[in-house]
Amino acid sequence: MSITPGLSPSRANDFAQCPYLYRLRVIDRVPETPQRATSLGTLVHAVLERLFDMPAARRNTDAARGLVQPAWEDLVARSPDMAELVVDSVQRTQFFDDARSRLDTYFIVEDPTRLEPYGREVRLESSLAGGPAIRGVIDRIDKAPDGALRIIDYKSGKMPRPGYGAQADFQMKFYALLVERTEGVRPALMRLLYLRDGAVKELVPTEADVATAEAHVRSAWSAITTHAAAGTFPTSTSRLCGWCPFQSLCPEFGGTPPPLDPDAVERATGVRPHPSAVALA
Repeated sequence: MSITPGLSPSRANDFAQCPYLYRLRVIDRVPETPQRATSLGTLVHAVLERLFDMPAARRNTDAARGLVQPAWEDLVARSPDMAELVVDSVQRTQFFDDARSRLDTYFIVEDPTRLEPYGREVRLESSLAGGPAIRGVIDRIDKAPDGALRIIDYKSGKMPRPGYGAQADFQMKFYALLVERTEGVRPALMRLLYLRDGAVKELVPTEADVATAEAHVRSAWSAITTHAAAGTFPTSTSRLCGWCPFQSLCPEFGGTPPPLDPDAVERATGVRPHPSAVALA
């Protein structure tokens, strides 16, 4: 099944960080070795989703802790490489202790016995007029009796220090735009729950916030299609390079980029590189 070219908050942030990173993930679709931090977040998200399958009165810390092992087994069944993160007893103990610690913190931030989500792991997609598709998966949507929507996103890390939260700010505004487009109503509140330190970041989205997100998406997409037409997605080095999973393919680290497939570029961006374009090699 073909996928309409477009952007999610994560892929927009990838492009802002490094166009070459965006290329490897979106165009080349290079397989990634599971990372501990992202896998921990995936596990915690899976447990919290299952928690709301239980009757409200049974949603407690013991129940959440009891869901860790079966949720992990299901994740490994789908992605066997994840098992390599816990190959010995020390790694396994630390990984699951960290997951349970995040879940314990969740119960400090919220009381799930008082909540009945309107939606969980909600996939939404819309399109900007004359622009790309916008899409995303929202962890949880709560709906008040008056129809007001509250968007909840779980973060397994800690809240960024002042001056380092631009990606989170953009994500909240992006989801406000996406929900307004798909549900016909602007969310009343956006909440990011940081489960490592229990911090909560909130935004009451305004018309200006939604307009800012749309302008950001349009600007990013214009740059992406320009790079696609030229057949070049340049590297952009930063302190984040140390955490990049693609160093072996990055020329900044002595790696060799894979050949650029014009068909893959067109599928991902809707633009075919010009025949005279010099692809990364």
